[in-house]
Amino acid sequence: MDAFTAGLLQRIRATESDLTRARETGDDFLADVEQSELDDLHRLAAEHGVEVGATRV
Repeated sequence: MDAFTAGLLQRIRATESDLTRARETGDDFLADVEQSELDDLHRLAAEHGVEVGATRV
């Protein structure tokens, strides 16, 4: 696994965790921001052929 792929997957995991935390605390604005970031990361992964798997929140 190259550095780009590893970094992208790490960012996805971190963003998923942040999204879960925002939802659990009821922070709707932050949850929207994190969901948008996660969508962008998934789009970036797809554009570069990085398989993310079924970890989407």
